[in-house]
Amino acid sequence: MTGRHYGMDWLRIGAFQLLILYHVGMAFVPWDYQVKLVTPGIAWATIPMFLLNPWRLSLLFVVSGYASAALYAKQGGGAGFLRSRMARLGIPLMFGMAVVVVPQPWVWLVTHFDYGHGFGYFVVHDYYRFQKIDGVAMPTWMHLWFVVYLLVYTVLLVGLLSLPIRWRRACLRVAERMLAGPLLLPAGIIWVYAARSIGTGWEENHALVGDWSAHATYLPAFLFGAALRWSDRLLPAIGRWWPVASVAALGGWLVLAGTELLWPGNTVAPEWAWTSFQIARAVESWCAIIALIGMADRFANIDHRWRPMLAEAVFPFYLIHQTIIVVAGYALLFTATGPLARFVILLVVTILGCWAFYLVGRRVGWLRPAIGLSRRGSNAR
Repeated sequence: MTGRHYGMDWLRIGAFQLLILYHVGMAFVPWDYQVKLVTPGIAWATIPMFLLNPWRLSLLFVVSGYASAALYAKQGGGAGFLRSRMARLGIPLMFGMAVVVVPQPWVWLVTHFDYGHGFGYFVVHDYYRFQKIDGVAMPTWMHLWFVVYLLVYTVLLVGLLSLPIRWRRACLRVAERMLAGPLLLPAGIIWVYAARSIGTGWEENHALVGDWSAHATYLPAFLFGAALRWSDRLLPAIGRWWPVASVAALGGWLVLAGTELLWPGNTVAPEWAWTSFQIARAVESWCAIIALIGMADRFANIDHRWRPMLAEAVFPFYLIHQTIIVVAGYALLFTATGPLARFVILLVVTILGCWAFYLVGRRVGWLRPAIGLSRRGSNAR
């Protein structure tokens, strides 16, 4: 497929905004997070969280793979593309690790390990010492692990595109034979289930090394996104199957919700229930992605005057959002507000903070590359 697909642009914008909403929710559920605003967490809140949990990250890698393939064609070759991606991802990664994420490990240490020093002491004496404090490595990339993985997968993509053209076409034909027909849904579900059966399964370390189940999930998702850009057969197949995928994804979520209701929190479920839970998670993961791509193609492949700015804002929003959530959440710990008020305040502060970071950063020439923007002008990627 050639030409700009506005539906994929809107899907990318929406995927990252949903991730921000999900991370706000993480402060309220029993799952581990840098800051917890309800202890031990609101058990029932995991049910709506499971509407996003199985597929949110895989979708990010799919849309990133699609965007990478489009940029590769635009750059006209591997060397130029790789230089461009190293700059657009590598510079924000270094800036993020050196500046943006620094408050996050401090809040984590203070709230989880009773770290006794203030933020200033932490910055001057501990963060840049290349050591572990209470098992937390310093400095750290925190949520920017996604950028690290994306950089690695980009290098692998360039390596794949360096193969002889007949080999590349053969790889694409294999993908099309498997996914451009009735096997689209079952093949994807089996892949997700198998990938999440490796090592620690759905538990990821985000350390790059040893994160086998994550790589087995996210690298194929990234390559699937790239194949979606190159193939003339995959998107029409998704167009045929996305209604079925929508129903299947909803069914998968209902199984997850039912399991959480019957065996909440750390309650040990029977083996059959655990197995059905894992299968349902794989079903929702793959089918939700197919459904969303199909809906984006069917209903959102239209341009709007807001799209360029929103598309440009995606990466700066991603860079800053979790630091805002963690810092604002930590501040809310010292207030007498209830869970609902805290959720609303945290969501509003995060949205406003993301917009402020982007709007200020895009106007400061030297800061633009540090937040993932081109050096001059507005560029909707």
